[in-house]
Amino acid sequence: MKIKLDIPGSMDDVSLRDYKHFLKIQEKNDDPKFIRAKMLEIFCKVSLKEVYRMKYKDSEEVASILDKTFNDKPSLVRKFKLGETQYGFHPSLDDMTLGEYIDLDTYIGDWDNIEKAMNVLYRPILTSIGEKYAIDEYNVENDKYLLDMPMSAVTSSIFFLMKLGLDLSNHILKSLEEGDQREIYQQYLTLEKNGDGIMRFGNYVDQTLQKLNISLN
Repeated sequence: MKIKLDIPGSMDDVSLRDYKHFLKIQEKNDDPKFIRAKMLEIFCKVSLKEVYRMKYKDSEEVASILDKTFNDKPSLVRKFKLGETQYGFHPSLDDMTLGEYIDLDTYIGDWDNIEKAMNVLYRPILTSIGEKYAIDEYNVENDKYLLDMPMSAVTSSIFFLMKLGLDLSNHILKSLEEGDQREIYQQYLTLEKNGDGIMRFGNYVDQTLQKLNISLN
């Protein structure tokens, strides 16, 4: 029986929504063969019934292709398109607002809600001239749209933050000029320290990449 598979050629062809779905399957099951079958079902857009009808050697070959795809380390994806809307990576992280920083700091290591962090990093492009562009204002309610973003943008932005190597907590604190903003931010840091301590982007990256099954090497 011939089965038509839509095998992703790169992480550009894998949505955040599908990857989160797959991670949930991994969390709830410990049968590697079942997880392998679900990987083909989810990412190759074929029914589980059809997956089980595949020749074993063919299924292993496809799974191997997917494994290599998921271990790609793409360069920073600055733009991508969802429907008719083009999104761009935040062109100036130095200009993040306090609210943007807190949401990014909170959700970049929370895989269940990582689209909220992506919503800070990627926004609809309003205008562009050459390689330069202006993005829309931050809207916390737009995170649901980012579930359909390509995984290449997700992973590349995580690697970018890792390579950036900035202590954003101190950076943002120094850049805040208004006294009331500084006080609010200090209160935020105090609350974090009284809990498990404020987590840095390096820790976020390690945790997130572990869940993505991606090596840092």
